Amino acid sequence: MSRFQKIAFFALVLMVAALVYLEATKPEPVNWFPSYTTSDKIPLGTFVLNKLLEEKLNDNYSRVDLPPFEKLDDEDFEGTYFFVNNQVIFDRSEVNKLLDWVSRGNTAFISARYHSADLLDTLNLAMRDDWLPGKLETHPLLDLSNENLKADKPYHVERSFSVRYFEEIDTLNQVALGVSQIYNDTLAMTDPKINFIKAPVGNGEIYLHAQPEIFTNYFLLWEDYAQHTENVLAYINNRRTLYYDTHYKSGKPVNLSPLYILLNNKYLKWAYYFMLIGAVLYVIFEGKRKQRSIPVVKPLRNQTFEYTRTIAGMYLDKKEYREVARKQVALFMDYVRSQYRIPTNSINSKFYTTLAARSGNSVEQTQELFSYMEMIGNKASISKQELKELHYKIESFKHKVDGKP
Repeated sequence: MSRFQKIAFFALVLMVAALVYLEATKPEPVNWFPSYTTSDKIPLGTFVLNKLLEEKLNDNYSRVDLPPFEKLDDEDFEGTYFFVNNQVIFDRSEVNKLLDWVSRGNTAFISARYHSADLLDTLNLAMRDDWLPGKLETHPLLDLSNENLKADKPYHVERSFSVRYFEEIDTLNQVALGVSQIYNDTLAMTDPKINFIKAPVGNGEIYLHAQPEIFTNYFLLWEDYAQHTENVLAYINNRRTLYYDTHYKSGKPVNLSPLYILLNNKYLKWAYYFMLIGAVLYVIFEGKRKQRSIPVVKPLRNQTFEYTRTIAGMYLDKKEYREVARKQVALFMDYVRSQYRIPTNSINSKFYTTLAARSGNSVEQTQELFSYMEMIGNKASISKQELKELHYKIESFKHKVDGKP
């Protein structure tokens, strides 16, 4: 190597090292993923809520990892079943079991932006998204209806979150407990919408709440916001055991390959990169000095099979194709709401026309997809081929642009 080449090479190494150092020491951006898991300390995790409930309720607090369909078979299970997540989508069998359990004198508290359509239908309820013309951001104003729990002025959430509400309720049997609206440059509730209700079911009751963000770390670390959360929880009987559901969580962890975990930890990732850079430099200089052939370096082991087997073990090995299909449909509905800004609470001809126009599919293709999803949902069990066909139809629909694949 000439003197100039050595200087250029070391300058390059220093520049790369400087870039790596700057990248490694750069503060991580805030993660706003709606996890709702008790282990997550990110803004939309529920680590703080879990700790507060443990401290205040002591022996009257328990976390439930099982799906409701299994837990509700426990004959000794009684008290308050508490759910909080971005969406809590029960299937029909779970809804029936939950309502039967509540009717025996128990309580279900469900806070979610998107509730199970089967549950809403049973309770004669419908939900909509609130919005204001000309405003892209929606900052919620929140308050309670009870004069003893009502704040002097509504709680103004200084971050944009979706604002959903219950359109109408049966005032003879159901009670409106809380309201919300989008902040419109004033703290006055000029057009309050119901976002928290109580519905009796037999000898028990169900509480439905539409702003789950109030139970997250972000909300509870603000003193004013925390007071609102405390007032909402005041409706729960703390003399009975509160069972906190950890099954329906958007951030629920799954088994992943070691390489994925390695690359998702900032410090391990850069240690790995430095190791690779060091290995490359060693090969270059050691090979040049000794004038011998570079040894064959085995490629990194392909972890695809292990990853696939881990994920498949959750459902496919058990042949729970219907559960996989149900989750695919739920994720697709969430995709429609977020990608095309179309509510999915009412599936009709107007919905098909709007979705077809925005997605680049024809109305016939749109109706065909939803008819197939409905057929799958109505079956007690489905085959592996039907699951593959559902996946193909959904992916084909999502990848259409201006009517072309």
